[in-house]
Amino acid sequence: MLNETETGAGSRDGQRSDDPVAPRIMLYSHDTYGLGHIRRARTIATALALRFEGASILIATGSPIVGRFDFPQGVDFVRIPGVVKLASGDYVSDTMHLDIAQTVALRERILRVTAEAFAPDLLIVDKEPTGLRGEMLPTLDYLSAEGTKIVLGLRDVLDEAGALKSEWVRKGAPEAIEKYYDELWIYGLKQIFEPLAGLPLTKTVRDRVRYTGYLRREAPDDWPEPHAAQQIPRGSVLVTPGGGGDGEALIDWVLRAYEADTRLSVPALIVFGPFMNAERRTEFERRAHRFRNIRTRNFDSRLERLMIEARGVIAMGGYNTFCEILSFDKPAAIAPRITPRMEQYLRVAAAERIGLVRMLPPVQDSDGLPDPTEMGDAIKALDKQPLPSAAKVDGLLDGLDRVSELARAALLAR
Repeated sequence: MLNETETGAGSRDGQRSDDPVAPRIMLYSHDTYGLGHIRRARTIATALALRFEGASILIATGSPIVGRFDFPQGVDFVRIPGVVKLASGDYVSDTMHLDIAQTVALRERILRVTAEAFAPDLLIVDKEPTGLRGEMLPTLDYLSAEGTKIVLGLRDVLDEAGALKSEWVRKGAPEAIEKYYDELWIYGLKQIFEPLAGLPLTKTVRDRVRYTGYLRREAPDDWPEPHAAQQIPRGSVLVTPGGGGDGEALIDWVLRAYEADTRLSVPALIVFGPFMNAERRTEFERRAHRFRNIRTRNFDSRLERLMIEARGVIAMGGYNTFCEILSFDKPAAIAPRITPRMEQYLRVAAAERIGLVRMLPPVQDSDGLPDPTEMGDAIKALDKQPLPSAAKVDGLLDGLDRVSELARAALLAR
């Protein structure tokens, strides 16, 4: 199945003469909430498809909106039954009339059969070492015995160390990592944050850790010009809560800033995200449409283009949005969430310390509403805020190049 080129530099940019040809790569993304996991998987899959000639890359995902994204030649997906996480922490089936045990059993079987049929040379598991409720364990057992190289991919920040330790011990994650995973790729930089610090991992496991840098994002040149076609005011601030499922407080704060200061003339484009509550979205649209300089949109799978066009960004602190802010070198004011995880707060606080972004008070769904004047001042100050590139962090956006090299080494070592 796996071959190497014999001569020549390859047919695509970045291809080396000794790169594996036509590898099969499988990515697993459990996707119980939001856009973060599937967008990261798509970014990595696209980079690997461009790097390896004839690659077949399959993403197994529970994302309900995976079909709304574009994928390059060589990349496809298998949609496993979706689940959602309730405020209580419990999981339920997204659409089917099955209890969570039945749903996970179905997902587990689909993953195992898919792995058997696809026979990947490399498996990249996103964030959850054992999968949702251990659903990946049978697949890990099978592929490990088949000699597949298995990698755990982790974002730069997972959670506060104590909370993460408790969660991983409960799930048996340290044992699974020791048994199944050849390497752990952290999509960030050690000097910014060490997500595994304080965890009960052996030296053997820690020696498998590789930091890659953040995953650079790009926008294809053939995407349509957004202003003329979509009536987006030029020089707009982009307001994005990511998937939107937990972004109501941020949108409300932005709108209250405009409502409180009639002299706030900076145009804004608010992209709600596909998971925002429909009733709240309707309310926000009604409020936004009172202002001639505010436009709204429910969802855009090509958010990169909108960010390129923006004068600055108001956002929460999710990993993908953070990567886009760095990639397109945009001044950003970020209001991280602090529940159910401290992930966003820890990321943004670390980034602010080295001058990459400005941190606003955390957004919360509570009675203590933040001061609209503070948001208005942040919007107006974006033009004077230093760009992320001014911080001059070495290797900051080398993630995709590093992932491609690590994948190459893993494939050749098989």
